[in-house]
Amino acid sequence: MSGHPPGAVVILAAGEGTRMKSETPKVLHRIGGRSLLGHVLAAVAPLHPRRTLVVIGHGREAVAASLPPGVEPVVQEEQHGTGHAVRVALEHAGSFRPEEVVVVVPGDAPLLTTATLDELVSRHVRDQAAVTLLSADFENPTGYGRVVRSASGAVRAVIEERDADAAVRSVREVAVSVYAFSAGPLAAALARLTTDNAQGEEYLTDVVALLAGDGAGVYAYRTGDASETWGVNDRAQLAAAGRRLNDLILADAMRRGVTVADPLSTWVDVDVELEPDTMLLPGTRLHGRTRVARGAVIGPASVLTDTIVGERATVENSTCRGAEIGPAAEVGPYTFLRPGARLLADTKAGAYVEIKASVLGEGTKVPHLSYVGNARIGERTNIGAATVFCNYDGQRKHQTTVGDDVRIGSDTMLVAPVEIGDGAYTGAGSVITEDVPAGALGLGRGRQRNVEGWVQRNRGKQEDDR
Repeated sequence: MSGHPPGAVVILAAGEGTRMKSETPKVLHRIGGRSLLGHVLAAVAPLHPRRTLVVIGHGREAVAASLPPGVEPVVQEEQHGTGHAVRVALEHAGSFRPEEVVVVVPGDAPLLTTATLDELVSRHVRDQAAVTLLSADFENPTGYGRVVRSASGAVRAVIEERDADAAVRSVREVAVSVYAFSAGPLAAALARLTTDNAQGEEYLTDVVALLAGDGAGVYAYRTGDASETWGVNDRAQLAAAGRRLNDLILADAMRRGVTVADPLSTWVDVDVELEPDTMLLPGTRLHGRTRVARGAVIGPASVLTDTIVGERATVENSTCRGAEIGPAAEVGPYTFLRPGARLLADTKAGAYVEIKASVLGEGTKVPHLSYVGNARIGERTNIGAATVFCNYDGQRKHQTTVGDDVRIGSDTMLVAPVEIGDGAYTGAGSVITEDVPAGALGLGRGRQRNVEGWVQRNRGKQEDDR
């Protein structure tokens, strides 16, 4: 960082966001695993401001509840424009030294980076400016305030589109609602704002013209990446910002040694950690705080949320939530790992297997068609097809313990609480309701009985029924 921590960062998040057509406040809509506001907060936090103020209004309870510790909500009871919002925030905060920097950012700009904000503050301090605004050149600047410059290139004003004439509307350099102010000039200019404009609001953009008219230092820092400044006002813009964010995440991952077979179908949240030599196959989605270790292969068509994947593990066509997959483990296809599933090294959870709140010891396999819940299974054990760990009695969950080197026969029902000792076997089709000692064979099924001649006697009746 530049070594110039702001006195305050003010995040404007009070707007209703009517174009989202949603009961959810606009700034709480999510992309990349965070809310729009969450992305902005993550970008400003490394600046180490003395205070971080979030101006809230519409949906204030939900927005305030989303704020991390140390971030202060400031209620704007009536929304009278961006200038009014900043004035409310400064009144809430109390006094600042005149030279202290106040950074103002919108709460709906999820692609803003710390690097750009830090550069904005650095330039502001270096130039001893009254205001330094962030600008960008847009191919289509419709809807944005235009930066108006003098013949010498000095910033004179920011004119909102509704108040602009044809000449101003032809300008492609736009103000993107991101500013670094000196607190003293800002407070003085805010006191002079009027509502004499097309929207009858106190525009923060008018502060630029007021300070320029006073002969104060007014500068613009033009970013080279206009997409970083995108605001989100509707669902289409939300999707566009989400796609751009994902592209940036994947590009960074690939530069760090991750193979992404098809970036267009691969989605990775911002808090996901990927080690080099990870491979993501098409249709992979990684969410939350998922961590994938070196050499692991995820996909195709796998969705992992808050899941840890060890080195050289594979996860194919599976859904994993809150799970831990050990080194060289195999998961899938069509496996569902639920919270608390822990697969240690060299384990296997195969096709149509569901595991919840259970531990599989090293080398243990659950190859197919089974449910494992609330179990602790030892090492080198094999769970036969169609085995069910019957853990719920309608009121409580119960534990099943299976030892090392156990062979559970196909279609076994293990009715918890029950313990299967080391080296024990269960016969296929058994219902095991009592402990099986180590080295024993557990059988829990009725003796087979054959009824001779039954088919011949009943064939005619079967045909009549058809």
